[in-house]
Formats: sequence, structure tokens, C-alpha cells
Amino acid sequence: MKTLRLILGDQLNIKHSWFKNTNKDVLYCLFEMRQETDYTTHHIQKIVGFFAAMRKFSEDLQAQGHNVVFYKIKDAENTQNLTKNLSKIIKEHQVERFEYILPDEYRLDKQLQNFTSSLQIETNRISAEHFYTERDDLATFFKGKKQYLMENFYRDMRKKHDILMVSNQPEGGKWNYDKSNRNKWKGDVEIPNHKVFKNDISEIKNDILSTNIKTIGKFDNEIFLYPINRIQGLEQLKYFCEALLPHFGDYQDAMHTDEDYLFHSRLSFALNLKLISPKDVVTTVMNYYRKNEDRISISQVEGFIRQIIGWREYMRGMYWAFMPEYKTQNELQNNNKLPDFFWTAETKMNCLKHAIKNSLDNSYAHHIQRLMVTGNYALLTQTNPDDVDNWYLGIYIDAIEWVQLPNTRGMSQFADGGKIATKPYVSSGSYINKMSNYCKDCTYNKDKKTEDDACPFNSLYWNFLDDKRSLLGNNFRMRMMYSLLDKMSPESLEKIKQKAQHIIEHQDEY
Repeated sequence: MKTLRLILGDQLNIKHSWFKNTNKDVLYCLFEMRQETDYTTHHIQKIVGFFAAMRKFSEDLQAQGHNVVFYKIKDAENTQNLTKNLSKIIKEHQVERFEYILPDEYRLDKQLQNFTSSLQIETNRISAEHFYTERDDLATFFKGKKQYLMENFYRDMRKKHDILMVSNQPEGGKWNYDKSNRNKWKGDVEIPNHKVFKNDISEIKNDILSTNIKTIGKFDNEIFLYPINRIQGLEQLKYFCEALLPHFGDYQDAMHTDEDYLFHSRLSFALNLKLISPKDVVTTVMNYYRKNEDRISISQVEGFIRQIIGWREYMRGMYWAFMPEYKTQNELQNNNKLPDFFWTAETKMNCLKHAIKNSLDNSYAHHIQRLMVTGNYALLTQTNPDDVDNWYLGIYIDAIEWVQLPNTRGMSQFADGGKIATKPYVSSGSYINKMSNYCKDCTYNKDKKTEDDACPFNSLYWNFLDDKRSLLGNNFRMRMMYSLLDKMSPESLEKIKQKAQHIIEHQDEY
């Protein structure tokens, strides 16, 4: 029986059971398509990275003896559409059975379900064999509960997989070392150079430019610095353990004008394309920690492990628990547009200028830049979450909807009304000053609210709380801030609101 097996661009798991044995009657297919480059406007480095990894994966499969059909973006036979390409190959090769790995994006899952329902041949779909959990595990875990608290899920994952556990209790006596992970980096701890690769992508870059694919961001190099296969992914993981893990936890929330990456692993691209697995990551980190407990504290390791088996798995589970309705939620009724400077970094607000420039230059920003700078600003200016989703999904090299959407619409924009976060993640300029040096040379003064040189975050913060009182006033985690708001004189609050409204109406002037 001639079998066709589909591999999507984020399913590049060379360790998948599909590839254990070769079979002359099995044909694998991968496609670079305008369907995928055009559904939102992506960063050029993101498209380059996906294409480079897909081309390398195709080569590796063929080197192992597998039969592969791979359509590059410029190939004449490429229809640029997933199901049309599949129909074409099924007909040309007289395929009798079609199989695919479960997609991690809802739109592709739906597209393939509709496609297979119309086929007259046998079909089958199987697990990605990547995550610790299956799609529906989180919804099952929280069934009957009012809140889907990540911490509860994370503790269960620790127990279930015996990670940082001693006699069914958390190693070190605490489940969570988050309070130890909030240090400001002041340049006193040296940051090693980051591991980079020299993958030649000149042909791919030319293909993208010559086909007039619309992109955002910057890419002046002819080499791609991220991993594009499993070997490189594991090299990057090893380097993270040796050079960056010893201080990762301490400074995971820090930001600095001189450092784009600090102690972050930059493994999310390799992880989200499935070049390496979360089990690869956790096993390697834990093995390294056990051999180096004399120089690596548990807070460094727990902070990282929490992101992998807690946050990452939780976000995927939340995505599948609430899609497709989740994508349209706008519980705070925000409808403003993102300012133009999100595509140029041309703003006098130093924190936003650096976070956005890093995003445009490197297709990268770490989680606090995304949450407490760009995300915080978008929420305080009451931006439509559709606009915020599109920007985050397009600009970051690791952004795939299953992880981007719940992080952005839920955690960052609180548009889900509190399914993921128990309160909106908003702050005035004081938090940004606490965690970074951004405020030091800024045009605006972090201590002022309404003057011409006042930090925009300050008036926007109090204005947001006042505007959303009917929706947030009863939130138990917001009571202290609302009690402070209530102590403001009507005159002071009115000045703040006027200032905030001016900022919202003239964002590209700030």
C-alpha cells in the first residue's frame, strides 16, 4: 500500500517513530507555501529559519533512505496551498493511504480534518511525540474546577515525572523560587557570549525576496544564527547548561540596554520546531545540575524547569481547551490600534525603543520584555487584542499560535477575562525601572505623572484602572491599587486621565 505522510514546518522531529525504519512504499512530503508565509506578516528571520530547518530536515530524511517530496517556495509544481499540494501528490503517486501528525495549530487541524473527510482513501493521524502531555490532558486535569491555575498543574507535572522531587516533596522545600528570580542585572555578573551557528541561508533569503513575500524586521546577514537541526539544537542546549544556567534564574526577569539576551537559553525556536524535545531539555538540565550542585543553586534550575514543564505545557493545554472561541475574546473591550512605532522602534520611550528594536533586529525579546514592556503598553493604551496577536505572532522567531495566542491574549492582554492570569499584568514606570536600566537615559521622567516629560506609563496606568473599574474593581488581587486610586483627588485623577487620553490619541509623538 502506497502511503503518503505529511510533515508540517513545526514537526521536524527526527526522533519520531515514523522515521525508525525505511519503507519503499512510504512517501514523506514537506512544503514551503505562501499559505503559511502570508496568513500574517512574519519577520523575515522567522521565515528564513523555518525554511532552512525544513530543507535540512528533508536532506536528513533522504540521507537516511526515506522517500521525500519537498516543494520549495519557488518550485513550479508548488500550488502554495497545503491541501492542493496533497491532492496533487496523492493523484500523481496513486497514494492509497494518507497519514499526518496532529498539528499544534487549530487552523491547520481544521484544514486537515476537512481535507481527510473528503478523501476516498484510508487516513490516520498520530501524536507529535514531543510534549509531556497530550492535547486534552490539561482540560481533563482541571475538569470541574473554576480556575485553571498553572501552579497546580505545574506541581502535578513535577510529581508525575519525578522532577526536582524528594519523597514526593519539592526538592529544597519549595515548589517555586520565583521570588529569587527577580534580580536586576547591573553589569557585575559577566554574561558569556551566546552560542551561534553559521548556517548559510543566502539562497533562502533570495527566494523570499524574489517571490515578494511581505515581511517585517531586519536581516542583513547571509548566515542564520539559530539551530536548524537536532545536532545544533543539542549543542545550544549543552552550551546553555555550561555557560548560562548558573545565573539564569537570578536574572530571568531583568532587562538592560546593552544586552539583548542576558542569560536566556534562546532554545524556543529549536523547541517549537521540534528539533529537540522538552524531555531532551529537562533531562540535560537535570543531569548537568546534579553534576554541578556545588556551583548551581536550585533556584536557577527550578526557574527554568518551570518554563518548560509548567508554562509551556500549560499554554498548549489552555489553547486546546478553549479554541476556537479563545481567539475572539476581548473581555476588556479594547479597540485602539497599535502605534506605527511598533514597526519602526521610533519612539522616545526608552524601554519600548529597546524592546521593539531587539524584536525587529533579532526576531527576539525575552518574556519580560514581551509581557511588561510591549504587552503592558499595548494593554494600558487599550489596544485591540487582534492587533496585538498579529504583531506578536509575526515578529517573533518562536511564535506559533498554540503558544503565542494564550501568552498574548490571555497572559499579556487579559482579553480572556482571567482564564490564564488572575489579574492584568500592568504597571507604571516603577516596575520597568526596578527590573532594568531603561529609565536612566530616557526622555521621560519615571517619577512624574502629568508633566510634559512625565513617563507615559504612569498616567496610562491609573487611567486604565479607572476606565476598567467596572470589569476589574472586584478582582481581589487589584484591591490595593484600587484603594490607592480611590485616595486620589478628583482634580488629580482628571489631570491624569487627560494626559493619558492625549498619549493614546498621539502615540507616535511620544
